[in-house]
Amino acid sequence: MNEYWFKPRRYGLGAYPSSWEGWLATGAFVASVFFISTAFPPDHRPLAFYGAVASAALAFVWLAWRKTEGGWRWRWGADD
Repeated sequence: MNEYWFKPRRYGLGAYPSSWEGWLATGAFVASVFFISTAFPPDHRPLAFYGAVASAALAFVWLAWRKTEGGWRWRWGADD
């Protein structure tokens, strides 16, 4: 089983999915944002909507950060 679910981007900061677990986590994040938008419509309950989306995004970013091979840092290309 692969310990890392994401690989770091070549340029800039961040990562992309590199295993089925990473793609599953990405899909679950997208599905959760869709569910949040139907449960808390932004035009009726904006604070609940934005708070829930921010919580889901923070959880996803934390997971991606923990499961990225080589960690997150600014990268300048192939030399890095």
